[in-house]
This record gives sequence, structure tokens and C-alpha cells, in this order.
Amino acid sequence: MKRFVIYPGSFDPLTNGHVNIINRATKCFDEVVIAVAVNSNKNSILDIDERIRTIKEVFKKNKKIKVDRFEGLLVHYAKKKRIKTILRGMRTVQDFEYELQMARSNNILDPEIETIFMVSDANYSHISSSLIKDIIKLGGVAKAFIPKIVENELKKKLKKKV
Repeated sequence: MKRFVIYPGSFDPLTNGHVNIINRATKCFDEVVIAVAVNSNKNSILDIDERIRTIKEVFKKNKKIKVDRFEGLLVHYAKKKRIKTILRGMRTVQDFEYELQMARSNNILDPEIETIFMVSDANYSHISSSLIKDIIKLGGVAKAFIPKIVENELKKKLKKKV
């Protein structure tokens, strides 16, 4: 029986921390579905299609990774995909409280859903999307924090806004 997991998020932008967790998840699961959230309440730098395109490019050589989009409740998406496991990454202690609340809520909405947590590698625990956006807006190089293709896309977008 194949083991599937959904790794949901906005991925605006995809960071090296995300990449690390996704690559580690492929060692535990037969297929990792990166579910990119369509969130109209969030002021994203990259639109949903740009995020999906760049994520697919980063993982194009790994057949165990699929990229998809979802809108609405994650548990509805999981049910539609027939996947009962959600993977969440945690960088800091502050992430734990939020992630625990989300995991518990998802389990109440669908008792078949299980959430597992993967702790970020220490090399990536300091990375946040706001940090990356600030680095690029201020003319810095973000290659230590994000894949090159993501950096290129962010630079294009942020230069237009300046």
C-alpha cells in the first residue's frame, strides 16, 4: 500500500526550509503532494500559477513529488485526493501552538485526518518569507534562503513594485 502525504502552504515564496522538509518527506512517503493554497486574503508577491511553476521546476527530477493547488478547507482537499496524512513543518516553538491548533481543528473536521510534524533543519529554522522579501527588496542576495529560480521570480516582481 502506497503512503501519501499532503504538504500544504502558501509557499510565497518556497524557501530552502520547505525544500529540506519536502526532500526529507520523500524518504518517509511514496508520494508527497505539495498543495499550494489559493488564499485571496493574503497579499502574495507571486501569483498561484507562478508559485506552482517555480515549485514544479525545483522538484522536476523527483517523481515522488507532485504539485497541486487547493482552495477552501484542507480537509476537503485531502478527502477529494483520498489522502489522510498532512505534513506540517515547524521552525520554532512559536510555530508549535499554531500548528497544534490547526491539526486539532482538521482532526475534528475529519477524524480520519492525521497531521504529522517535521522539525525544520537547524540551518533553515530562521528563514521566513518576510525576511526573504525584505532581503530582495533591499537589493540583497537570497540564494542561501531560497532556490535560484524563486529568487529570480521574486526579483522580477519586486522590481516592478519599486
